[in-house]
Amino acid sequence: MLYAILKLLHVFAIVVWVGGMVFAHGFLRPAVLQLAPPQRLPLMHDVLRRFFTAVSVAVVVVLGTGLWMIGRVAKETVQAGLGFNMPLNWTLMATLGLIMMAIFGHIRFALFKRLARAVTAQDWPAGGAALAAIRTWVAVNLVLGVVTIAIALLMV
Repeated sequence: MLYAILKLLHVFAIVVWVGGMVFAHGFLRPAVLQLAPPQRLPLMHDVLRRFFTAVSVAVVVVLGTGLWMIGRVAKETVQAGLGFNMPLNWTLMATLGLIMMAIFGHIRFALFKRLARAVTAQDWPAGGAALAAIRTWVAVNLVLGVVTIAIALLMV
């Protein structure tokens, strides 16, 4: 039962992260493009600040539950007298997840700080450049997230 609960938390966290990227990239961004930079950039800063807080929690949950689930299966396999070889789909999911986490770290701790500084200084060109960089890396992470989900569902 514990394994099922952790797997549920794992999936919920991924839904928040990947679903949020779909919303921000596919729906919010196009809608706010009609706003002038002095309105658009503070709005996006506030939305992203809230989203990145949620993603930070999601990253901790995904990493913690993922490691726990792998560790539990490995432990049970070894206790049964068998050798544990992590399945290819798990290896791919874990690798892509770690890459996504690293990209998120860059977005959150480098690019978002640039956006925050630009918004505070009302430097709209610098804010636009920071937001464009965030958008590019979010798109990369979104593709990686979709590929990871496909691996989870198609490689059984």
